[in-house]
Amino acid sequence: MNPAPSRAAQLPGLDELLAGAHVVSLPMRVKFRGILQREALLLRGPLGWGEFCPFPEYGDPEASRWLASAIEAGWQGFPEPLRSSIPVNATVPAVTAERVPDILARFGRVDAVKVKVAEHGQSLADDVSRVAAVRAALPEAAIRVDANGGWDVPAAVEALTRLSAVGLEYAEQPVPDIAGLAEVRRRLRAAGIPLLIAADESVRKEDDPLKVARAGAADLIVVKVAPLGGVRRALDIVAEAGLPAVVSSALDTSVGIRAGLALAAALPELQYACGLGTVSLLAADVSRDPLVPDDGAIRLRDVAADPALLAEHAAAPERRDWWLDRLRRVHAALALARP
Repeated sequence: MNPAPSRAAQLPGLDELLAGAHVVSLPMRVKFRGILQREALLLRGPLGWGEFCPFPEYGDPEASRWLASAIEAGWQGFPEPLRSSIPVNATVPAVTAERVPDILARFGRVDAVKVKVAEHGQSLADDVSRVAAVRAALPEAAIRVDANGGWDVPAAVEALTRLSAVGLEYAEQPVPDIAGLAEVRRRLRAAGIPLLIAADESVRKEDDPLKVARAGAADLIVVKVAPLGGVRRALDIVAEAGLPAVVSSALDTSVGIRAGLALAAALPELQYACGLGTVSLLAADVSRDPLVPDDGAIRLRDVAADPALLAEHAAAPERRDWWLDRLRRVHAALALARP
């Protein structure tokens, strides 16, 4: 692990970033977030690799936090770890119930599972059957569901009331906004359903990521390194929020997962298994030693992109050009935002 000073890394020049930039397109094992190919721009810095992979719909100001995170990884390094093994959950996309055992088998033994629900075009019955299939396969596992803000308040209350019958650890972002989270939480408690509510998008997509804590809208927060601007920024947010944190990923390669592991390793407390096992959802990676779970955990270690794999999975020229143009714009936005 590279020791690093506490100050923010200086912004490297654009030419330096472009010199070490590689754009890859990795096939998915199963559709996730509506995609079957995950694109990422990898940056090689003096201290290691960073990953810049905001989803295409994100604007440049939001994407600038992802670039700041990649620069922290490659040019500053990570804080000193407090633990060397990070417990992780399996992730089950919005597949049919029949496919659940196959998905779970790719993660090996796990003690926690995140199940995607509220998928556009699917029904509550699909969600119920998927969650029930997970419970049937893993009777003792902690199950959390993630709606990605896909319900309104009445639909969330109905869905979570039904899904809670199998025993849930928490529900992640059942509705899009903070006021809605607070209302879902209130209604469930009034109905005698003490289900914990976790905020994800209401932390990473807000201008002020602490709003959710101030509003009493969640019992815990989900933190992702890249959308929050790096490990150090995420640590500050967790400390200020005063809520338990679950570290998750944004469908990263092993390079991006390494940053998530750095955050999980540096948190003073780690009460919940982390959503950092998502490399198992990719059919390919950029590292010969991918950061995938082993017996329910990932060992903290550095990772490097392999030149042969970078070449094998290089994005098409037009997609490479698209990402490099984006890098130029976002670098300019980040330079303007820094003092």
